[in-house]
Amino acid sequence: MDLNSASTVVLQVLTQATSQDTAVLKPAEEQLKQWETQPGFYSVLLNIFTNHSLDVNVRWLAVLYFKNGIDRYWRRVAPHALSEEEKTTLRAGLITNFNEPVNQIATQISVLIAKVARVDCPRQWPELIPTLVESVKVQDDLQQHRALLTFYHVTKTLASKRLAADRKLFYDLTSSIYSFACSLWNHHTDTFLQQICTGDEAAAANSLERTLLSLKVLRKLTVHGFVEPHWNAEVMGFLHAVFERLKQFLECSKSIRAESICRDRLEKTIILFTKVLLDFLDQHPFSFTALIQRSLEFSVSYVFTEAGEGVVFEQFIVQCMNLIKMIVKNYAYKPSKNIEDSSPETLEAHKIKTAFFTYPTLMEICRRLVTHYFLLTKEELTMWEEDPESFTVEETGGDSWKYSLRPCTEVLFIDIFHEYNQTLTPVLLEMVHSLQGPTNVENTNAILIKDAVYNAVGLAAYELFDSVDFDQWFKNQLLAELQVSHDRYKPIRRRVIWLIGQWISVKFKSDLRPVLYEAIRNLLQDRDLVHRGKLIVNVTSCIFDGLICASFFFFQYLESMFTLLFQLLQEVTQCDTKMHVLHVLSCVIERVNMQIRPYVGCLVQYLPLLWKQSEEHNMLRCAILTTLIHLVQGLGADSKNLYPFLLPVIQLSTDVSQPPHVYLLEDGLELWLVTLENSPCLTPELLRIFQNMSALLELSSENLKNCFKIINAYIFLSSSEFLQMYAADLCRSFCELLKDITIEGQVQVLKVVENVVKVNPVLGPQMFQPLLPSVFRGIIDGERYPVVMSTYLGIMGRVLLQNARFFSLLLSQMACELGQELDQILGNMIEMWVDRMDNITQPERRKLSALALLSLLPSLNSVIQDKFCGIINISVEGLNDVMTEDSETGTYKDCMLMSHFEEPKATEDEEPPTEQDKRKKMLALKDPVHTVSLQQFIYEKLKAQQELLGEQGFHGLMETVDTEIVAQLQEFLQGF
Repeated sequence: MDLNSASTVVLQVLTQATSQDTAVLKPAEEQLKQWETQPGFYSVLLNIFTNHSLDVNVRWLAVLYFKNGIDRYWRRVAPHALSEEEKTTLRAGLITNFNEPVNQIATQISVLIAKVARVDCPRQWPELIPTLVESVKVQDDLQQHRALLTFYHVTKTLASKRLAADRKLFYDLTSSIYSFACSLWNHHTDTFLQQICTGDEAAAANSLERTLLSLKVLRKLTVHGFVEPHWNAEVMGFLHAVFERLKQFLECSKSIRAESICRDRLEKTIILFTKVLLDFLDQHPFSFTALIQRSLEFSVSYVFTEAGEGVVFEQFIVQCMNLIKMIVKNYAYKPSKNIEDSSPETLEAHKIKTAFFTYPTLMEICRRLVTHYFLLTKEELTMWEEDPESFTVEETGGDSWKYSLRPCTEVLFIDIFHEYNQTLTPVLLEMVHSLQGPTNVENTNAILIKDAVYNAVGLAAYELFDSVDFDQWFKNQLLAELQVSHDRYKPIRRRVIWLIGQWISVKFKSDLRPVLYEAIRNLLQDRDLVHRGKLIVNVTSCIFDGLICASFFFFQYLESMFTLLFQLLQEVTQCDTKMHVLHVLSCVIERVNMQIRPYVGCLVQYLPLLWKQSEEHNMLRCAILTTLIHLVQGLGADSKNLYPFLLPVIQLSTDVSQPPHVYLLEDGLELWLVTLENSPCLTPELLRIFQNMSALLELSSENLKNCFKIINAYIFLSSSEFLQMYAADLCRSFCELLKDITIEGQVQVLKVVENVVKVNPVLGPQMFQPLLPSVFRGIIDGERYPVVMSTYLGIMGRVLLQNARFFSLLLSQMACELGQELDQILGNMIEMWVDRMDNITQPERRKLSALALLSLLPSLNSVIQDKFCGIINISVEGLNDVMTEDSETGTYKDCMLMSHFEEPKATEDEEPPTEQDKRKKMLALKDPVHTVSLQQFIYEKLKAQQELLGEQGFHGLMETVDTEIVAQLQEFLQGF
């Protein structure tokens, strides 16, 4: 691509690509895509985005295309890779000038330089770092900032490389530039502090931006640039300086207006200081040992004493708490139970921690956490009143402990209390004792203090197990507080029910549960929806925990609880709240199972409406799917009445061509499976859904196991109808799967084939005939994986025993394919079967093998007679597996025999049998493994062989069998 002639054309197409008119935009994008692999295209783009006189949108687009091209074509091994000559030109052009005036474009240029550096620096681009170092020294503000921005992105990218050779290069780079990076940071920091003192806020903002960028560079170098940073005096000097700088910056914050840009950057810089410490602690815990004392003193001083008043802000408090937490919890600082097994570094760190966390310090931290940080703020109380659902969701949502103040304080409290529970338990119990009795509803502060202390007792429930008689506390105080109806007492009622939820699985007598359930029912009946909204999570959690622990008492309240929860589900409006209530309803249904049937009519009618309303809320739809799963299990065969709603839901959730499947597939497959398991019969609609399966098998995802379970469920439900429609497609899918699948997946495929042959021994082998030669070949070749070999033998045993005609055809086919005599193939199969019998561990399959091989008798075939000894050995092994001796009569009977169908009776702790369980039971009544006595079968086959050969010939055959095996056989056949 000639640069001069191409520049105009490319510029024109880029201009068209910025158009809002799709008729202009689409052709331009297609043209640019075609040029991506043209030599010289990226040189043209470089010329365009470095030309500051051109339209900003065009230059922005040129940068993006250049950046995407680096990802696709910069590496030498990439298809259509850029030539080395062009890359050399581009590298030189990228660092010629650092004078981009537009911030967004400057950032993109810095990122794309970093992308090139990741591949080429330092070997193919040794001049990059020296050029950047020189450029950040210039006096021009714009060039200095752009060079520093690029320096940061390059450092960040190189620090992220993880291969050993790349790590070594980064260590070398760090050692060469660390001193310069430190002096650069100090220079910009000092400049900023001087400008703040003189009141030049505009200049200070610019200097602060450079301070921030140079600190970002130092953060990457310090954390990732040294193997043992504690041996480097400059590194440790910088880290100690961080504390001094932090103090200076916090003092500066007093004099900077809250609304100024400088204030925002200042807070970002303060947070970055703390991130340096946190990252260094995470990556180099032993190197951090020298900083433990100072980190704790600094953090505790600003967060838990008056020193922080007026200077700290929320995110800084969170970072300091995270620093304390990481030191307290760090496993590197915890000695082994046997002190002699601990390293000197661990013992030293533990010693520093122990010396710092004295009783007065721990007591003050605990008290401040509970009585200051745990208190509900005015903003929270206002939000609670105005939007209780949002308040509940925000309070309980997500893994936000690292970033939000309230969850962060609670996590810190839990960790410190766990680590120092012997010291802190008396402190917390003293707070509890000081709050005995009712609290004056006019004293808002006292109510908030009690709420905070109860919160602490709930968080520390497991640690306080031996120190708190919760049952007495519940009876003597908490129950009464639940019954206080005054409006201002609502925070305590909410906290008490949450507290009980925390303790109910820790320590709560079962005979108190009826009283608790009565209290919960009263709370749910409160018609003040605002108040009920505040209790949603706490009440439903109590119900859930109580269900797990004591189902008997809950059944008395089942109807009223379920009705009230359903009303709550209808009344709440937020998606997260509905999800939580649905979760509890699901748990109720799961726990009580069939006993839910009289009460679910209203829910069954409401769920279709909720499903329609939640079209844009896939996570809510996941909750609905979970509810449906438990509902189908609870309704059993009656779930067929849900099919008009249920089957379209399954269809949508498992259709990989529909976008929602990304969220719904896993739960959708589970629902599909339980629907089949509980279905009394196969309906045309249920059969039609299986059209989704082919695409699901092609995914080969972690959901494959459930897909196989679904296929098996269809086989058990109605094998003939199902196989006639889908066997051919299924067989093709299995053939493709077996080409590239794990051993576990291979076994799952084979088990499906085994079930097909088992359920339908006449049609099954014919329909899956393309798979059977590989099974046969696996047996005679001696498949090396026992679990696969066991399944092979299970399949072939079914075919041989239950469809001898098809087995003969398969044997002939294999003899033809392998170019061997039919008898030779048969002999090899029997020999390998006998040899690998120990691979079969399931008693059913072991008996099946004995029955299958015995089915070859009586026979005059010399090969079968030659393998007679092995057949008898397997048969006697089978007898040892399945025969049990009657202690009264001394006779043996086959323990696998089933004579009639009995409805399985489930105990209270067992789930009732599904329709599929019943189908499997009925199938077993037709299965030779469960209907044919192995003892009788052996006797009849041996007798028939004796009649065929005559006494002398049969005696000769029996002499080939080991005398001990013959003796065992005779013992088992006594009485015949």
